[in-house]
Amino acid sequence: MAKKAMIERETKRQKLVEKYAAKRAALKEIANDESKPMEERFKARLKLAKLPRNSSATRLHNRCQLTGRPHAYYRKLKVSRIALRDLGSMGQIPGLVKSSW
Repeated sequence: MAKKAMIERETKRQKLVEKYAAKRAALKEIANDESKPMEERFKARLKLAKLPRNSSATRLHNRCQLTGRPHAYYRKLKVSRIALRDLGSMGQIPGLVKSSW
């Protein structure tokens, strides 16, 4: 099980990303538009830099829904490999059979 602080930090980042998504997209659109004057593009980049760092989507990290583990994460199932193995052993995931030999 991951530390509760790490899980809470990740949820806080997720909320910030959702809150600032539209504003970041608008500023990026202005900053990357070649037809706009250089001063306006530069001001947009400065405003973008003043936004919270945790509002950037690249700072998000996928975590297992059950354990909070950040590594070996299956996107389709939203669980880690360890949780997937446990669920498969208990028969909770349809069509998944744990192999053993």
